[in-house]
Amino acid sequence: MLQFDSLDGALLVDKPAGCTSHDVVDRIRRKFNIKKVGHCGTLDPNATGLLIIVLGRGTKLSEKLMSDDKVYEGDIKFGEATDSYDTDGEITATLPVPPLTLDQLNEAASAFIGDLQQVPPMVSAKKQGGVPLYKLARKGIEVVREPRLVHIYNYRFTAYAEPIAKFRVACTKGTYVRSLAHELGQKLGCGAHLATLRRVTSGKWDVADALTLDAILALPLGELEKRVIPFLQLAR
Repeated sequence: MLQFDSLDGALLVDKPAGCTSHDVVDRIRRKFNIKKVGHCGTLDPNATGLLIIVLGRGTKLSEKLMSDDKVYEGDIKFGEATDSYDTDGEITATLPVPPLTLDQLNEAASAFIGDLQQVPPMVSAKKQGGVPLYKLARKGIEVVREPRLVHIYNYRFTAYAEPIAKFRVACTKGTYVRSLAHELGQKLGCGAHLATLRRVTSGKWDVADALTLDAILALPLGELEKRVIPFLQLAR
């Protein structure tokens, strides 16, 4: 029978804005001197929220945890399109925003619910020929990207004060929420980009149960062990 260490499992981290998912992995690995550390689903640097960090034998469950459905909340800014589809990119178009109501936004968003063939943004970590697309984009190279099938379970707007709308989306893994923002802006004829993004759930795990990265890094090892979700619980 396999014997599990107290650090074989996962941590729920509330990722701050301004760092990459890999940065979170690296800081936890170095702070606690853990050899095997990984994450389950990349969040862009400016995105916040639930990042599942797997430790030790928990890394064997990365694919399982990564395949779970996700829920995100955030803000979309209308009237400006960017090359990255979010605030990190260069503005490519500025257009007047038509009068919009919540009902109109939700009606437009409903067209994206269901199966969706989504083309990855050029400014993304998706690899083509072994090279991340964002590296090609930096060189001014644009390549044809194969669309991939994702599923949008729900896409709703909860508040709107021109030009910012608050939304909540439930979707399958691999969905580019910033692409949803970009495509909605195109549909409405005014352009749009993702202003903020926060992952609130991944599978059965909720950001409400996560600790901030700073709080985790401040824990003594004994307290960290108490925060680890055991391997067998993850595997259920």
